[in-house]
Amino acid sequence: MQTRNSAGLRTAEVARRTGYSVQQVRNLERDGALPPATRTATGYRVYGEVHIRSARAYRALASGTDPASAKTILRAVHDGDRHRVFALLDTAHARLDRERRDLHAARTAARTIADEPLTDIRPTDAMSISELGRALGVRSSTLRHWDAAGLVVPRRAETRETRVYSPDDVRAARLVHQLRLAGYGIESLRQLVPELRGRRHWNDLATALTARDTRIDSRSAALLQGAAALSTLLGIPGAG
Repeated sequence: MQTRNSAGLRTAEVARRTGYSVQQVRNLERDGALPPATRTATGYRVYGEVHIRSARAYRALASGTDPASAKTILRAVHDGDRHRVFALLDTAHARLDRERRDLHAARTAARTIADEPLTDIRPTDAMSISELGRALGVRSSTLRHWDAAGLVVPRRAETRETRVYSPDDVRAARLVHQLRLAGYGIESLRQLVPELRGRRHWNDLATALTARDTRIDSRSAALLQGAAALSTLLGIPGAG
């Protein structure tokens, strides 16, 4: 691993060159994303180029993974544990790959579900909460949560206690289930689900799925940038 040099940079200079605030630089050092700074006789922090590179690597890795994972990777770098660094990067790439595959599966399933015509509907086609839960492979409590969140709101039977899911509700629940598997949060789905009912809304759904695909691409690019920065920090030949 590259060692700290004697560039003698103060905290404000590191902040200026990396786009962080002075306090953020100190926090990154405290959390191990930056190696410990040396101190002057009067207690002032003194940084070097390795701190600049570490801060830039952290920014890219945090965008490609998440802040906690980025700090874990950089702590391994500063500990000189290459094996752990490579393993953590492999995990980050595998996570993105899984998200891509889940998104592809969700797009395929959602297209099929959205295009299904609701014809020849009979009262017996309705499902209870337990029947729908078994069909989707989710708990009844999950369906109640979707109901409370306004994602899939079934009508109530005369008792006002029993939920009855119409075929259109079932289709909406199948879409929500697939999109949850693809990583959509409840708040995002609150805006999206009203647009999912019926074939005429497939274009809206496809646009939203494409936007998520674009975000995954951006994270992949950030992870690649972060890996390049790590190569320099690790002193890998040909890096930098």
